[in-house]
Amino acid sequence: MLALFDLDNTLVDRLDAFRRWTAEFSSERELGEAAASWMVELDADGSAPRETFFELVRERFRLPEPAGELWRAYRARLPHLVSCRTEVLAGLDRLRAAGWAVGVVTNGMADNQTGKLERSGLASRLDGWAVSGAEGVSKPDVRLFEIGARRCGASPGAGGWMVGDDLTNDVGGGRDAGLRTIWVHRGTGGTGAEPSGAGADHVVTDVVAAIDWLIGGKSPGSYR
Repeated sequence: MLALFDLDNTLVDRLDAFRRWTAEFSSERELGEAAASWMVELDADGSAPRETFFELVRERFRLPEPAGELWRAYRARLPHLVSCRTEVLAGLDRLRAAGWAVGVVTNGMADNQTGKLERSGLASRLDGWAVSGAEGVSKPDVRLFEIGARRCGASPGAGGWMVGDDLTNDVGGGRDAGLRTIWVHRGTGGTGAEPSGAGADHVVTDVVAAIDWLIGGKSPGSYR
């Protein structure tokens, strides 16, 4: 049995870590109280391309460093601000104890995403992972799911599940790769973000509920 998970805003709260980074960045550079809020809005819940984001940050605050240097410093710092809830870590332990192979399939730069996995305590609870920046292919491309499955000693074509918060990258991509899907509905709105799940096999409001459902327990916060 295979269970693949998204990383950001599924297993870890990327938005919370990003908000803490903006507060720290603004304070260190004395950018003013409104700077952090502006950067959170510009980030658009992680959807803004990082090259564009840091070019705009550099321009707005007239920073001396090149955008690429700002981005590298961000990637080095963010993993230190990311944490994984103890109940999520315990849930993954229970899932593996129940006989599941557990992996992560995530978009992002290799150093940033791998750093999050290692510092959050997730790496030791996974059978494998696939990071788009390391593999040269991004979700929703089925090839990243195939890589993640192989790293876990499995094949998506043989069945399994993909759990994530993005309807296009996780639900759509996972389904195209031959996996059944669980959508983690965060209630943030956006295109297609309805409780129906737009094609997901199951919908929850928290990843722990998804883990419980896979194991066969109750699924609080589930729409169906």
